[in-house]
Amino acid sequence: MKKLFIVCWATLIGCTSTPSQKTSDMQTQSQILASESQGGTGKLEFSIIKNEQEFQKALKGNSVVISDGSESAGKTPQFPKDKKVVLYNLGTFRSGDHKITEIKKISVKENVLQIEVPYVEHGGMEIQVISNPYVIFTVPSNYQFNTIEIKSSK
Repeated sequence: MKKLFIVCWATLIGCTSTPSQKTSDMQTQSQILASESQGGTGKLEFSIIKNEQEFQKALKGNSVVISDGSESAGKTPQFPKDKKVVLYNLGTFRSGDHKITEIKKISVKENVLQIEVPYVEHGGMEIQVISNPYVIFTVPSNYQFNTIEIKSSK
């Protein structure tokens, strides 16, 4: 697993000093292959899944939920051969349902993968349970990054 400097839903703590990659061509679609509010590690971290065997191991090690609703919940998604697959553990939360169900936009700037997700309002009556959410998603194969930043927007 790679070391991260991230505050989820906020701003980046650590940055790299490498030159910025052009983001205009990099704002392409990302696909969520699996996402769940339980099953990740307690650490905020990510790893690149390199092949079908690692992908199947990650799916079996986490509880699999297909996010887009077009496939049945029991069907295993296919490993894409033309994209990078990222397993991202969001860390530990003390309450609520903290899972990523949609990626609005992705880009790379200064070796930071920037992911924009929809804002989800939390508060009021919430389930009080420790959760360790994770998401497995794709990015274009030419993306080069060593940190991930997630921001939410309305």
